[in-house]
Amino acid sequence: MTTLLKTQLGRLRIVGFAEGISFLLLLGIAMPLKYILGLPAAVRVIGMAHGVLFVLYVLLVIVVKIERNWSFTKMLLALLASLVPFGTFWADAKLFRS
Repeated sequence: MTTLLKTQLGRLRIVGFAEGISFLLLLGIAMPLKYILGLPAAVRVIGMAHGVLFVLYVLLVIVVKIERNWSFTKMLLALLASLVPFGTFWADAKLFRS
């Protein structure tokens, strides 16, 4: 894990994993709690964490694109992956590993 923190790509992989987990928690737990049980607190907490991780993910994708001279297509795929459940996990497996 500490070796991942040494590079921007490693940081992107960690944030991508955390962003993917937060997205799944938001969709799978917090939203049903809000709309089925009427408990909006989970959406506030998980939603805020997901929002911060999403912004960090987008910024890191841009930084890594510049640092590694990624094509526009690869960057676009990485960004689109953050909009789909399990997308960041796919991006980690297909785009972020050398």
